[in-house]
Formats: sequence, structure tokens, C-alpha cells
Amino acid sequence: MISDVSIPLVASDEPRRNRRCSYYTSSFRLKTTVWAELSGSVGDLGTYIPIVLALTLVNNLNLGTTLIFTAFYNIVTGFLFGVPMPVQPMKSIAAVAISESTAHLTIPQIMAAGISTAVVLLVLGVTGIMSWLYKYIPLPVVRGIQLSQGLSFAFSAIKYIRYDQNFATGESGSSRGWIGVDGLVVAISAILFLILVNGSGDDSEGDGEGEIETTIRSVSKKIPGALIVFLLGTIFCFIQNPSIAKNLAFGPSKIEIVNITWEDWKIGFVRAAIPQIPLSILNSVIAVCKLSSDLFPERQMSAMAVSTSVGLMNLVGCWFGAMPVCHGAGGLAGQYKFGGRSGASVLFLGTGKLILGLTFGNSLVKILGEFPVGILGVLLLFSGVELAMASRDMGSKEESFVMLVSAAISLTGSSAALGFVCGILLFAVVRLRTWNIDGCCRKNKKSDDHVENRAQLV
Repeated sequence: MISDVSIPLVASDEPRRNRRCSYYTSSFRLKTTVWAELSGSVGDLGTYIPIVLALTLVNNLNLGTTLIFTAFYNIVTGFLFGVPMPVQPMKSIAAVAISESTAHLTIPQIMAAGISTAVVLLVLGVTGIMSWLYKYIPLPVVRGIQLSQGLSFAFSAIKYIRYDQNFATGESGSSRGWIGVDGLVVAISAILFLILVNGSGDDSEGDGEGEIETTIRSVSKKIPGALIVFLLGTIFCFIQNPSIAKNLAFGPSKIEIVNITWEDWKIGFVRAAIPQIPLSILNSVIAVCKLSSDLFPERQMSAMAVSTSVGLMNLVGCWFGAMPVCHGAGGLAGQYKFGGRSGASVLFLGTGKLILGLTFGNSLVKILGEFPVGILGVLLLFSGVELAMASRDMGSKEESFVMLVSAAISLTGSSAALGFVCGILLFAVVRLRTWNIDGCCRKNKKSDDHVENRAQLV
């Protein structure tokens, strides 16, 4: 008897397509309020602005081109990942380009370093090697890298707040005065205001603590603290130097293809790409995926996708002179801290960058040069603390020990790669010690049981 029910030879892909469509359509869906997402969108500018400004002043980076390309990066990654995925400068490349005073890197050499790093990350991503690394690298080692990066941000933030800064030379100057638009009073007031509005950044903070406290917290959650502080800093730019409005030029910068010679490839790779590659693997991919899984467990992202994303961004933008970028765990922590909960946060940020890049182009550097450094330090301080707090989930003394040693070596050695290698070795030694003891105990127990069984048989 032939059944009337027909069974398809090939399973339908309709459910899979529906799930994928639902995933992407929810990327820009607001999880909180528009104001919270707007506030979160400026959460990573404490690291973005100083590095971009320094590269523009020292190395003649085209700010307009960088704003336009990073705007597209923000919008596309927000859509693909559905979280406030940051687009941050590659810090090791920027540090080499800015700080080595004997011979600053040229724009072609900086772009060569960015493209070289991008190729490595793209290969690691598409081959699946990055997913393997993400799966087998011990969590305490990753937490140690996150802790060191967070504390490094916090230390830099305190310097920004306490001392005058010269981003062109990368040096701190005299102690900052108390009064003025960039004085200590303004910075401390901004810190207190953000603590009042955002608290510790935990969504569950204060639940069940009483009607009055809950009411105060519910009102404060509706205030876009970071956005208000950033807009206040922008107003202070014009108060500090009213003439910058006259120097602004309307229209985008001219976008040109960068001519990279063989010598530029050699210098860029040796001096800048080699120190950047391990940092990108650890902080831009592995640490970002770990932090994202903590903050957004409902939207798991693969190390392969993040690594491929970093590679493709730079393989496109660096040829046109856009700053080499990556996804940073510090930027993700900062945007989450100030309210970013979905891709809408970076959509707003990307839209703002695109408007500024197309309207003012490279002349926008005149405004950034007057932005109060103390306020940038305040934003960076909260980003660093939020990133460092991700390391609080260590479940044993051994894990905490490995994490703290990795963080200490990373900070004192100024190298995440050095802290990572030492952390892996330390973790292996701790596990080897435990494995040997457990193995001996199991072997002795099995031997005793065997002897007892033989005695009973006899």
C-alpha cells in the first residue's frame, strides 16, 4: 500500500533560513532604550580618539578617510554580530608609529603592517585554526590578558586625568590644574556623575533594595551618562578655542590608493606587524569572544567569524589609507558599561562617524585637538575597570593564581604575548602536578582493590 504522504528527498532549508533571518533582523533591535544605546555608542571613544589624534598629528593619517571606513565597519559588524562590537585602532602598530622618535613610520609602512596582520588573522580564521585556539586556550590565561589590558587602560586613564598630555610625543606633562574646562574639577565631577548614573554597570544591581532606591535607579538608567559627558566635552572644545569653528572645512577628504613599496612591506612587517599579531589574536579575537559570551550568552560568536572580520576590514581599508583596526575587548566592555546592548549602539556610532567624515573630512582634527583630555580619561577609566572585572569568575585558587601571574607579567613586560606564554606554561605545570597526584592515587586504589578481590576468591 502506497502512502499518500510524500517525503522530500532533500531536507528543507526553510527552518535554517528562518533562524538566520531572525538572527540578523534582531541585530539592531533595541534591548533597552534609544538613549542607553546612544550612551553606549561613545563608550569606546576614550581609546579611539587619543590614538587617532596622535596618528593624525604625528604620521599625517587621513582622519576623514579613517572616519568613513570605520563608520562602515561599525555598521556592518553591528549587523553581523548583533552586539556593540567595537572597531578600535591596532594599538601595537599605533604605539610603534607614534613613539619611535628616531624614524616615525610612514603611512605606507603603517598600512603594510595592517595588511600583514590582516592576512595572518584571515588565514587563521578561514582555516579554523583560530577556533581551535579559542577552544583549547585555558580560561585563566585569557582572563589574565583581560585583567592586564583593563588595568593598563585604567592606569592610562589616571594619567590623562591627572597630567597634561601631548599625544604627538606620547608624553605626560605637568600636573593638571583644578579649574578650567579641562581641569580636575570637571574630570572628578564627570566620574561622580557616571557612577551615579551607571553604578557598577550590573543590570541586576540594586534589585529588591527598597522602593526609593529602585525608583532612583530606574530614573538614572534612563539618563545617557556617557553621551552627556561626551557632548559636554565637545562644547568645551569651542569654549576653550572659539577659533576652531572658523578653521573647519566642509566636504570629505580625498580618498586615494596608498602606494606601498617592497621596502615599506619589510619595515612595516618587522617593526609593527610582528608585535601586533599576538596582541590581535589574544585581545581582538579570543578575549573578545570570551567577553561577549559572558555579556551576551544568547548571541554566541565564533572565533573564526571575529578573526575573519578583522582580516577583511583591513584588507579593504588599509589600501585607501584608513587606520588599521581590530575588535578590542576594552571597547566592548566600555560600550556595554555605558548602555550598549545590541548592534544599534554601533549603528549610531557608525552613522555619526560617517556624517562627520563626509561633512568635515580631515579638518575635524582641529576639534579633536581641543577635546578635554580629562574627559577622555574618564571614559577610558570606566572601560578599563569594566574589562578588568570580567576576570572575577575564577572558581579556584589555582585558576586565580594563573590569572594573576599572567596579568602581572603582561603589565610589567608590556607584552600580552609574554604574559600569554608564561600563563600557558604555568597552567600546564599546575595541571601536571594535579594530574600526577590523581593518577598515582587511582593506580594505588586499583592495585589495592585487585589484591582484595584475589584474597576473597582464595
